[in-house]
Amino acid sequence: MNPLSSPLLSDLYQFTMLQSYLEQDMQETAVFELFIRKLPPGRNFMVAAGLEELLDFLENLEFSLEELDWLAPRFHPSFIDYLKQFRFSGDVHAMPEGTLFFPHEPFLRITAPLPQAQLIESRIINLLHFETLIASKAARSVLIAPDKLLVDFGMRRAHGAEAALLAARASYLAGFSGTATVLAGALYDIPLFGTMAHSYIQAHVDESTAFERFAYSNPDNVVLLIDTYDTEAAARKVVTLAPKLAADHININGVRLDSGDLAAHAHNVRHILDQGGLNNTTIFASGNLDEYKLQTLLSAKAPIDGFGIGTALDVSMDAPAFDCAYKLQEYAGKPRRKRSEGKATWPGRKQVYRYYTPDGELSHDIVALVENDPYDGQQLLEPVMLAGQRIHPKRPLHDIRQLTLAGYTRLPKAMSALETATAYPVTISPALQDLAKQLDAEMMSR
Repeated sequence: MNPLSSPLLSDLYQFTMLQSYLEQDMQETAVFELFIRKLPPGRNFMVAAGLEELLDFLENLEFSLEELDWLAPRFHPSFIDYLKQFRFSGDVHAMPEGTLFFPHEPFLRITAPLPQAQLIESRIINLLHFETLIASKAARSVLIAPDKLLVDFGMRRAHGAEAALLAARASYLAGFSGTATVLAGALYDIPLFGTMAHSYIQAHVDESTAFERFAYSNPDNVVLLIDTYDTEAAARKVVTLAPKLAADHININGVRLDSGDLAAHAHNVRHILDQGGLNNTTIFASGNLDEYKLQTLLSAKAPIDGFGIGTALDVSMDAPAFDCAYKLQEYAGKPRRKRSEGKATWPGRKQVYRYYTPDGELSHDIVALVENDPYDGQQLLEPVMLAGQRIHPKRPLHDIRQLTLAGYTRLPKAMSALETATAYPVTISPALQDLAKQLDAEMMSR
């Protein structure tokens, strides 16, 4: 079995609930919605991501003979027979990947027979939570350094192989320039960037020899790591080597700094390179960077052209999770409402309407019922799957990236900053509030 596409990649209670649903013949249409209750600390918005992976999962969802054999001793034979024929036949409405959204706004709606809509809950949250988390983290660096080369460097400390790949995808979707993860380049056509490691320098007798050999082995991508021993001394060695390489039509594209006072080293190295005629050789920096350190370096006017951001991005170090929920909002044609303390939901199937200022900035959103609750704003939830089949071909990741970047231009200035801004206005429509009150009254009367 393929562990990443297996329907067994779920919580046990999905299967125990399904068996009970089937025994009680509870297979009428259910509507579930995915939303966040509150923003993580420091975030002013979220970036929707992960939808394409989810649609792939739903289109190909079925149980293999091996999986059924494993389940058979644990469940009733009639339930196993049901799973033999299991396919997702429902509808999916979602905000397009790259859409900026806020608390209490459903960014995914599933409409399907109750057992189908229930079984997919765990993987839905698993996929959309993670990519949305990373895209929202990456967006902060993009907004702080919009004109800089930003590269995902986080694979080696990501929480597993799938996390590394999806982090590369999500960060590129959010506006990063590319990744160092080779398989992400092959799978998603994300631009690849890379330099060399300190071990390469250490393996040679001296730095100059290491630089020269690397340049001749990789003439189209000469980016030299210069902080293994003495950063400024290495920069001067680069200047000395440059004429020999130029005679063989090899340019030194850049140098990389990975330690120490990056701003001070960058100023010194820029001076050395310029004095040596290497005005077009860029400076790339890495080493435990995040959006806050980027802001500090930019404030210091450090002459750095690009940044590799690793661990802090791929594990979203300052906010490693956010409070999202996938909840039943309608079953068998009747609205449903959870009333748990601190976790109450807004009932019924809903749409999110977005409004803009005359200058084109985000103004406010309204969450309203799909039926008999009309508004004239931009409808954010779109149909993307009907009867278990995609409506449109898979959207190219490059196109999603452009949609995301366009969305940033509509952010109010305060929301583009790292500091927490005034909460974006999200209004719950009067009709939706009335429905919730009605359901509460009915519950009390029972």
